[in-house]
Amino acid sequence: MSCFSCCEEDDIHKASDTGPYVANNSAGHNGSYHVTEASRSNDTQTVDVQPIAVPAISVDELKEITDNFGQQALIGEGSYGRVYHGLLKTGQAAAIKKLDSSKQPDQEFLAQVSMVSRLKNENVVELVGYCVDGGLRVVAYEYASNGSLHDILHGRKGVKGAQPGPVLSWPQRVKIAVGAAKGLEYLHEKARPHIIHRDIKSSNVLLFDDDVAKIADFDLSNQAPDSAARLHSTRVLGTFGYHAPEYAMTGQLSSKSDVYSFGVVLLELLTGRKPVDHTLPRGQQSLVTWVLISSRFSSLLIKGAWVLYLKLFQVIDLIISI
Repeated sequence: MSCFSCCEEDDIHKASDTGPYVANNSAGHNGSYHVTEASRSNDTQTVDVQPIAVPAISVDELKEITDNFGQQALIGEGSYGRVYHGLLKTGQAAAIKKLDSSKQPDQEFLAQVSMVSRLKNENVVELVGYCVDGGLRVVAYEYASNGSLHDILHGRKGVKGAQPGPVLSWPQRVKIAVGAAKGLEYLHEKARPHIIHRDIKSSNVLLFDDDVAKIADFDLSNQAPDSAARLHSTRVLGTFGYHAPEYAMTGQLSSKSDVYSFGVVLLELLTGRKPVDHTLPRGQQSLVTWVLISSRFSSLLIKGAWVLYLKLFQVIDLIISI
């Protein structure tokens, strides 16, 4: 799996039209790394160099600001690694993710870092630095001081007895939903190459000041040696309760899988319930199933979902018209 989980099939075909992406380790005295796009085999055009758009962070700095990746700096365990809080020498607070060990070659990893470093959208969490040193691989993202949507709705993930945050008003919920939708739209439609996140869930929707929501936690581990193999892999990844039924059954990936998962996040926003809650009676443990079969709340949920749906598309129409 790539930095941001997977490239869509359309972009794999587009890449084949102009030549494959080739990782070229052109590190010089400054330790920089570039990714080059190969030209056609019979073409002598100059290679287009695409550098990593964020600075490398030294191992010494990372150890200093995280107390050598100690427990006091640990703020959570996300997908594929532990996350620490640290204040970079630039003065910026960062969520520093120490990735689990991987057999992925350094060149491929750095090529993926290059692609993620150039994702620029107000509703996508920004990469601010990286480190590769032997077996150590670290990525640093902007720090979300307000935590995740999961923290607000259900309490801090992984903390026993954690309590939910303050109850969100309906305007707040709409703003969060619209922000997350814009981030997902950017990944699916505007990023180059198009990106399938593959693990959309409330804990991967981070909240910043003024209820700005951003999509987070792109996977920087490797599940297959090339993007085509990753796309057609039948290994089901992601989080139980958010899987689209067809993806869970076949493992075949598409952007629709992310859209389904985002729909589950919307239901969380509407109801305040978890996608799966084993403390509830049978028949009510799955949020999606409960919504579908519940006669008591179905009309209310449908009305709420319809209002949210209209708000989302009003915003999207406004964006398109600009």
